[in-house]
Amino acid sequence: MRLIIVVAGIALLVVAAVVVPCLLQAGEVPPSSGYSLLSPIRSGNLTVFPVVASKSYDTAEFLTLDEGLRSGDVVVTEAGQARGLIRRRPGDPAILHPIRDAEVNRLVLVNNSKRPLLLLAGEIVTGGKQDRVIAKDRIVPAESDPIDLGVFCVEPGRWVPTNGGYGFGSAGGTIGGLVAAPGVRGSAMAAKNQQQVWDNVGKSKQALAMAVPAPAAAEVNSTTSYARVMDNKEVQQKVDSVAEPVQRNYESVIRQLRDKNAVGVVVAVNGEIVWADIFASTQLLQKYWPKLVRSYATEAVVTRAKGGEASSKDAQKFLQNLQGRHETAETEPGIYRQSEITGDGFKVFELTSLLPKTGFAVHVAKMAD
Repeated sequence: MRLIIVVAGIALLVVAAVVVPCLLQAGEVPPSSGYSLLSPIRSGNLTVFPVVASKSYDTAEFLTLDEGLRSGDVVVTEAGQARGLIRRRPGDPAILHPIRDAEVNRLVLVNNSKRPLLLLAGEIVTGGKQDRVIAKDRIVPAESDPIDLGVFCVEPGRWVPTNGGYGFGSAGGTIGGLVAAPGVRGSAMAAKNQQQVWDNVGKSKQALAMAVPAPAAAEVNSTTSYARVMDNKEVQQKVDSVAEPVQRNYESVIRQLRDKNAVGVVVAVNGEIVWADIFASTQLLQKYWPKLVRSYATEAVVTRAKGGEASSKDAQKFLQNLQGRHETAETEPGIYRQSEITGDGFKVFELTSLLPKTGFAVHVAKMAD
């Protein structure tokens, strides 16, 4: 049973209490909310502030979408091709039956793995009748029955299966998975509006076409697929020119500060703080980092205007202010609780695991509204 809880007028956010690290690196901002910020890493108009915490959680059991799709343990398909799962006894193959027609904003997912699956809002799956972006964070238990997966289309115009198939794979070609840029990701998470998602996909596509040479721009303009745009070689090179220095420097930070638990980032574009992603462990951050940094870099590329530089003080203020005036929470008892907190000029999304031996926030995202 799924429970929806709305709390208005009070500020609620369950985050792991952490202790201030004893030694601060040059440029660190002493925290008052349980996290520290390190010196910023800058590349062009993109700035990321590494976030560290002195407490980490065991997240080894969580399976990512990319891992599950690559192994075949996770199956995503159009609703009309999904089939009810009956497990006669351990190890038996599933018996599958069609359950409904395909729908734009709904896919069906089965987790056949013995590990719980973590889904991140903004992750893109390609295939089926349209490419889709996952609309919210959630946890799918191990060996799950088929679940309805809330999604938004990021490929307007197509409604036929690719290569005759209805299944989905992880987007991103050679870069190993794709998370939509914050503009697209935020419209799915916060606005929850298909037209706004399409509008932001269109804006991103137009800006990327202007950022690459004419032959590549023609290819970008000829497709409606966000994933294909991001898979264009010239677009990849443009995004990588911003992303790679940040990725390289931050991976060095993670290696150096493994004991201090680098768990996330605060992100600024053109001097404006726009986003934060924080995970329960360095291990989990490392799994998502390659595609998250390209997500941020894409936002920097499509936001062409130049501004000032965001300060560590700005980033710390953004990170500290996690309380709001209204909260909506969706709970699947014993599995997860997903909270959306609205404040003045921002939204916070927190995914808390309720699985045995957990009870901690697996992922927290904050966006400037």
